[in-house]
Amino acid sequence: MIVDRAAGTIRHACFRDLPSFLRHGDRLVLNQTRVIPARFGLRRQTGGRIGGLFLSESRTGRWRAMLAGGGRLKIGESLQLERGRHTLTVVEAVGDGEFELELEPPAPAAQVLAAVGRAPLPPYIRRDAESGYSDDLRDKLEYQTVYAREPGAVAAPTAGLHFTPELLDRLATGGVERSFVTLHVGRGTFRPVAVDDLTAHPMHAEWYELPRATVAELATVRAAGGRIVAVGTTSVRVLESCASDAGLRAGSGWTRLLIQPPYEFRAVDALITNFHLPRSTLLALVYAFGGTGLIRRAYADAIASGYRFYSFGDAMLIV
Repeated sequence: MIVDRAAGTIRHACFRDLPSFLRHGDRLVLNQTRVIPARFGLRRQTGGRIGGLFLSESRTGRWRAMLAGGGRLKIGESLQLERGRHTLTVVEAVGDGEFELELEPPAPAAQVLAAVGRAPLPPYIRRDAESGYSDDLRDKLEYQTVYAREPGAVAAPTAGLHFTPELLDRLATGGVERSFVTLHVGRGTFRPVAVDDLTAHPMHAEWYELPRATVAELATVRAAGGRIVAVGTTSVRVLESCASDAGLRAGSGWTRLLIQPPYEFRAVDALITNFHLPRSTLLALVYAFGGTGLIRRAYADAIASGYRFYSFGDAMLIV
C-alpha cells in the first residue's frame, strides 16, 4: 500500500514495484539487527516442561529470561536445559513472567543458544509437529532480514523481511542506496497498551547504535534534496532518538522513545512498515507519521482489500 500524506491518497502495488515509488538520491535506512535463537525449553526435576525466552545477559552465565508457566518456580530451583548439558538456577523473580537465572556451567549465552535455542517466532505462528522442532532451521533462516548482521534481537524488524538481495540491487541501480543502524528488538515491542493515556504506558528500553558513517551519509542525502526512507519503526526510533534541531548525532545506548501524535519528525521523510495490532506503540508511531485520519482510512482499506497483518504480513509505504 502506498500512502501519500500530501495528496491524502491510497494506492495498491506489489513490494517488488518499490523502485517505482522512490527517487534517485533517496536513501534507505535499514536495521541490521540479527535475531538470535532465543527460545529454549527447560525441564523441572518433576519432569514438567517450561518454555523460555532469553532476553539479556548481564554477565557470562547470568540470564534475564521470560518463563512461560514459571509461576510455581521457587528461588534456588534448578532447571535442565533441553537439548544441552546446562542447567539454569532461579535467582530472582523479576515480575511480568521474567526471571534472573544462573547458568551452570557458565558459558556465553550466544554459544549456548546456538546449540539449544530455537527461532523466537511470534506465538500466533503455530507448528504441527509435537516436538516443535521440525521447521527450526527454516524458521532461523526466514525469520531474519537478508541484511542482518548484529546478533541481539528477540524479534525480527519485520518491515525488512520484504527485501531480497535482488530488490536491493535494483534499488541501488536506480540511485537508492542504503545505510545501516542497529536496534535490538526486545520483548516489550509487542506489549499491548493497557492504559487510556499512552504517556502512562511503561515504554520498554531497547539498545541502539547509530554509526558515524550513517550520520555522514544521511547528511549528504538531505543536502542533495533526497529523502531518508526508514525501513521499519525500529529504524525510526533510532534516528529520532539521535535527532535534534542541529541534526543527527552518532551514538549508542538504550532508548525508551515513545512516538505518538502529535510528534515533529526531524530525521525521517518516508516510512516502510507492516500493518500493526490495535493498542500498540507501533501503530501509535504510524499514526504520528501518516496522520491519524489518513492511517485509519488506510487500515480500513487494507482490511477490505484482504491485506495480511503481523510479522509475515504485507507492507505500507508512507511518503
